[in-house]
Amino acid sequence: MFIQTETTPNPATLKFLPGQTVLEQGTADFPDADKAGKSPLAQRLFAIDGVTGVFFGHDFVTVTKDDATQWDHVKPAILGGIMEHFQSGAPVMEGEAQAQHEANHDEADSAIVGQITELLDTRVRPAVAQDGGDITFHGFERGVVYLQMKGACAGCPSSTMTLKMGIENLLRHYIPEVVEVRPVGL
Repeated sequence: MFIQTETTPNPATLKFLPGQTVLEQGTADFPDADKAGKSPLAQRLFAIDGVTGVFFGHDFVTVTKDDATQWDHVKPAILGGIMEHFQSGAPVMEGEAQAQHEANHDEADSAIVGQITELLDTRVRPAVAQDGGDITFHGFERGVVYLQMKGACAGCPSSTMTLKMGIENLLRHYIPEVVEVRPVGL
């Protein structure tokens, strides 16, 4: 098994491509070791000193490290952990996949929310997946869209610029009811 690695815009996060499917559908975000209970792979990666976050996409794993840890020291252990996991045949997720967060919005805004989620799914999410992350819709209220950044996007130095200059401008262009985009943290 050959695992490719790619840098992301977040210097604390690397993207690992094992050359096979990681999750059949959706994404799974583990911002800390306490949330890794349903994932043997996430548990294995959090056991490595310096790992502070794990995120799964369709065909990639992103791993975030703490500031005190150098990639040269932790990357071989992460590569080994991913390789051992896939060679073991153990599932990436046990039981049901992580539930999608319930989005908040007024019923009268359903058509607008549909447009927002379609633009996010077709234009935004594929682009941020290239960088090892994901963005999920969490609500729309009085012209404000609430989004959560995950994986490499969470904590990325350029995440505010991505939200404000990229996503906000895109949504405002296509949907006049959108006036602002704000991040949410869970």
